[in-house]
Amino acid sequence: MAEYKLEVTTGEMPYAGTWDHVFITLFGNEGQSERIELDNYGPDFTKAATGTYIIKTCSSLGKLLLVKVEKDPYLVLSEDAWYCSKIVMTTPEEDVILFPCYRWISRGELVELRGGRAMKVFEEDHPLLTDHRKRELTLKKNLYQWKIMAEGLPHINSFNNESELPDEIRYSDSKSNETLNTEMIIGVELKLKGLYGSVEKWKSIEDMKQIFWYKKTTISEYVTEHWMEDDFYGYQFLNGINPNVIKKCSELPPNFLVTEEMVRPFLEEDSSLEEEMEDGKIFLYDQKKMDGIPARDYNGEPLDVTAGLCLFYLNPEDKLMPIAIQLHQQPSEDNPIFLPSDPETDWLLAKMFIKNADFIDHEAVHHLMSTHFLAEVYTMATLRCFPVIHPLYKLLIPHFRYTIYINTGGRESLFGKNGVLRISSLGYDGMIELMRRALSEMTYSSLCLPENITARGLESIPNFYYRDDGLKLWNIINSFVTAIVEYYYPSDSDVQKDTELQEWINEIFTHAFLRNTASGFPGCFHTVEEVIKFITMVIFTVTAQHAAVNNGQFDYNSWVPNGSLLLHQPPPTTKGESSMETILETLPNVGESVNFAAMTQMLSEKYTDVVPLGAYPEERFDEPAPKQMIKDFQAELSCLSEEITSRNSELKVPYTYLNPTEIENSITI
Repeated sequence: MAEYKLEVTTGEMPYAGTWDHVFITLFGNEGQSERIELDNYGPDFTKAATGTYIIKTCSSLGKLLLVKVEKDPYLVLSEDAWYCSKIVMTTPEEDVILFPCYRWISRGELVELRGGRAMKVFEEDHPLLTDHRKRELTLKKNLYQWKIMAEGLPHINSFNNESELPDEIRYSDSKSNETLNTEMIIGVELKLKGLYGSVEKWKSIEDMKQIFWYKKTTISEYVTEHWMEDDFYGYQFLNGINPNVIKKCSELPPNFLVTEEMVRPFLEEDSSLEEEMEDGKIFLYDQKKMDGIPARDYNGEPLDVTAGLCLFYLNPEDKLMPIAIQLHQQPSEDNPIFLPSDPETDWLLAKMFIKNADFIDHEAVHHLMSTHFLAEVYTMATLRCFPVIHPLYKLLIPHFRYTIYINTGGRESLFGKNGVLRISSLGYDGMIELMRRALSEMTYSSLCLPENITARGLESIPNFYYRDDGLKLWNIINSFVTAIVEYYYPSDSDVQKDTELQEWINEIFTHAFLRNTASGFPGCFHTVEEVIKFITMVIFTVTAQHAAVNNGQFDYNSWVPNGSLLLHQPPPTTKGESSMETILETLPNVGESVNFAAMTQMLSEKYTDVVPLGAYPEERFDEPAPKQMIKDFQAELSCLSEEITSRNSELKVPYTYLNPTEIENSITI
């Protein structure tokens, strides 16, 4: 007789346990066991518990290949799904083998688990495993299919709503309950105050402080008090929620008619614009990709969105100051250049219109498309192209937790009939066109932070904490990815003959970047180095980059005057005709304001069901080497977290969004 010891672990989430009968069949290269029920004295498969079972066979089954798990009903009880985390098997030969599961198993369902070392397709050495691998991918490709949301945008999953999604990619019950509870509490507060749905205009800027009485952060309160100040305005283009737009300016665009006389008063004494550009002290915000996109109608009249330009100067105090704003791309008499010396409300209006375009660009391009939508393609390709035994599946799948779920629901809540982005100045059609233009111009290097920073000439601008923290994170992630990839791909030939890897990158090239060869995105891999770079970019995007553009939304934009998706009045065409009344008429009404502010709270809320960057609670790797690599990764992240925390303790406005403890391991909200 031969004995196999099984340690079967049930998940910790609510309702993970089951009363149903669970059966196991073991398959080895020298035979298979009988179908055996796992049944100890007392309750089995209870939440967060590990049960130990002994299976006896006539002789050793040889090298274990598969474990088949089946679940049949207990008496006539209703459906009782079971969340199986993992099975750890000790063989008669004293080998200890991990069989990861980490999924719900429904009644009557059959699940076959692979265990042991991660395997690439060309390493399979048994017909049963080769056949299992093919069947697994066929099933997943039938389940996860592509759909076009809109021409010119990354493709999405084909599920129509969250209820159609498989259980293993849905929110946990706790996450669902917390998000629904947060939404309810926000709605109740705003309705009790009489703000929700109100079409009244704000009577004063001060009145806007009543939107939230209890939800405040250190930064949101700072924004409320300092939003009109020029130095804080410039600071936000470095360390606010959209830090990827400005670039060093060595020559003014020909359509931006700023003269020396206009800006000399705002430069260092005895300096000139030309000299400051040569010294690398002038920076440009240019929203030209928005030019010509029609805004939506509001009460039968078109709104306005300005594809503006803003010139910034890094002054001797190392503060980034706006010094000139042109609200439209084409110069004209009705398109003056606004300056800090203009009447206060003229200058404030000009800054608000730039911020309006920037917030729209942030939500549509840098947040939704460049993190959420691209992450969805990475997730879909991983589910479709890699079996669970593939090393890159084991590496990547923790970074795609909940992503398909949040995107599927988010598209409706943001773009649906009453979706918050649909009531922005651009509206649904304008947002789609903006994303379409942005994707057509997107390059691979723009998603790789070191190259992005260099291309924008921002290597040395001071007080750029997004850059400082982001580059350190990029390097830490890159070191971790390098260790894992080189362990499983010791040579370039391993990359070239991994057909599943090649199919994965081809699907991403096709469905994310629409086979745009000019973008520089790879459609295949030739070298280990290429794989390392791309996977570094993927993990950085779905963790650090999403945190940078998402987590500060309440901090910076719950105070609607600091950044609004909707402005009602047209931009100023002449100087000296505005007032604070003009500002109030331009801002969204009460109901619209609270709608936008509520969105920022939902997206920035902290939920308990969080997995921080570098945490891998699901044990998927069975080999000691990658387990140690994960520990090394976590240690580096911990050191960086301490460094950032220490630095922030000395800052008036701390930059926390790229502290590893504040970054989720995947896009979940």
